[in-house]
Amino acid sequence: MKPFKILGFIGGGRVTNLLLAGLKRRAALPEKVLISDPDASRLQTLTAIDLQCIQSVESNREAAQAELVFLAVHPPVIAEVTAEIKDSLSPNAVLISLLPTITAQKLSNLLGGFSRIVRMIPNAPSVIGMGYNPVFFSEALSPDEKTELQALFANWGAAPEVLEKDLETYAMVTSMGPTYFWFQWLELLLLAQEFGLDVISARQAVAAMLNGAVEILFNSGLAAEQVLDLIPSYPLKKDEEAIRQIFEEKLGRLYQKLKAATS
Repeated sequence: MKPFKILGFIGGGRVTNLLLAGLKRRAALPEKVLISDPDASRLQTLTAIDLQCIQSVESNREAAQAELVFLAVHPPVIAEVTAEIKDSLSPNAVLISLLPTITAQKLSNLLGGFSRIVRMIPNAPSVIGMGYNPVFFSEALSPDEKTELQALFANWGAAPEVLEKDLETYAMVTSMGPTYFWFQWLELLLLAQEFGLDVISARQAVAAMLNGAVEILFNSGLAAEQVLDLIPSYPLKKDEEAIRQIFEEKLGRLYQKLKAATS
């Protein structure tokens, strides 16, 4: 299985940052990483991850000449970017789109028929190798190529192969999921310290509680109703319905917007 020597990233935002930092953490950076982004401060932050192999380049076309090209721009500029890079992609390259809403077929059309496309929906825990990053492979990729790519993706965590039609759902659940809960866990951590625990004890307690809560909900064999029945008191019981409505209304609306954009 050959290691990839040159990666290109078109777009230098948070997703590019966490993926490169994840490779650095696993000592899995390739010989060279080329990054293009109009924001010089972003490029400076990214090249600082590893001054030896990560290089900023002046144009998207140059980054698109890599073996693996990661497309990490916002959907509104996708037509402009694909028009710029379509003649720079090697016939043997693989383009990995990190965008929701833009299907592989739509990307192929924008790229003048280039079809060696992978779509990935990454999430933040990838930075420590514990991500859950569903992927879709176009039919233009061979089983061996898929295996080689999965070996790279494993540095970021799990990368299950899924149906393309489900990627927007994963964007809502796995990619955005941590943002729904992290602020709540941080608030609980602060309260634990206000109530008298030192920071280390507070972190240990909250982490143990979260790990145990996940295990009992998903791996205990108990139905959801049985799990909820284990709770002796509900201090936020009166607020649960309002919280559910926020999830249903705001996330439901966002999901419909994502799906509408793929049509």
